[in-house]
Amino acid sequence: MTDKKVLFPQLFLRLAISVTMLSAVADRFGFWGKNSAWGNWENFEKYTKQLTFFLPESLGSFSAYVATFLEILIPLMLILGLKTKIAAYGAGFLLLIFALSMTMALGVKAPLDYSVWVGSAGAFLLASQEKYSFSLDDRK
Repeated sequence: MTDKKVLFPQLFLRLAISVTMLSAVADRFGFWGKNSAWGNWENFEKYTKQLTFFLPESLGSFSAYVATFLEILIPLMLILGLKTKIAAYGAGFLLLIFALSMTMALGVKAPLDYSVWVGSAGAFLLASQEKYSFSLDDRK
C-alpha cells in the first residue's frame, strides 16, 4: 500500500491523528476556552484518575503526565515523519489503552462516541505502511 494512490491519504491520516491528539493536550491546558472538555489540568487529572481507577492514586496522577508527554511527542513525530512507524505504533497502543480504560470506567458508549477505537485502528493501519512519503523518514 505504498503506491502513489496512498501518498495523500497517508499524510492526511498522519495529520488527523496528530491534530486530534494535540487538540486534547490543548484542552487540558485550557486553550479551547469555554469549548473545553476539561479546561484545566486539575480537571484532566481527575478524569485520568477516573479512567485509571484500577491503579493506585499516585500512579493515576503519574499516568496523566505520561499520557500528556506522549500526546505531545507522538504527534510531533507523526507530523515531521520522524520514526513514523514507531510513532504510529505508539499512537495505536496509547489510544488502545485509552479506549480500554474508557470502556472499563465509563462503559462502551464513551470510546465509541469519541472515536477512540477508530483513532487506534487508523494508527495501526498507518504503522503497517512500508514507506512514509512527505516525511523525514523518506529522505534519500
